[in-house]
Amino acid sequence: MITSTSNPQVKRLLQLQKKSKARNEEGVFVVEGLRMFVEVPKERVEKVYVSETLYNKKKHESNWEEFPLEILSDSVFKHVSDTQTPHGVLCIVKQEKYDVATLLDIENPHFMILDNLQDPGNLGTIVRTAEGAGVDAVFMSKDCVDIYNPKTIRSTMGSIYRVPTIYIEDTVKLLELF
Repeated sequence: MITSTSNPQVKRLLQLQKKSKARNEEGVFVVEGLRMFVEVPKERVEKVYVSETLYNKKKHESNWEEFPLEILSDSVFKHVSDTQTPHGVLCIVKQEKYDVATLLDIENPHFMILDNLQDPGNLGTIVRTAEGAGVDAVFMSKDCVDIYNPKTIRSTMGSIYRVPTIYIEDTVKLLELF
């Protein structure tokens, strides 16, 4: 069990929570909460961090042993959590990379294009709504907020796992491809 906030894994978690550059360099992002953990495709899970309290409460109910797992003391978990009321589980997830050409090959596509969207919560809500509307992919201009921002991830409520998202250099050039 990790009991110190100066542990290298704790420092890494904090970097991944706070810095898009760190997330993009490693090709991962952090999700928080039991629902987000349950929905993540297993092959994309890099590591799971669980609070001591949640682990002791659910150790016989959950399939923790299927994943690389680290237990954090409750105080350390609260330190790395991005929420006011931590849910007891954090998960490092591998980013999915999508190719524009492959997405454009979809028959009768239903795409969404976002330009210069700056609010992380709004981006997450839009991705979640796009999934409900049957959108095949969400294209974002390069100046949109980071799709892997923790607030964006929470707002997607799991849609981040199912809706392809991709940053593009030029939205006008993309539109010309249709």
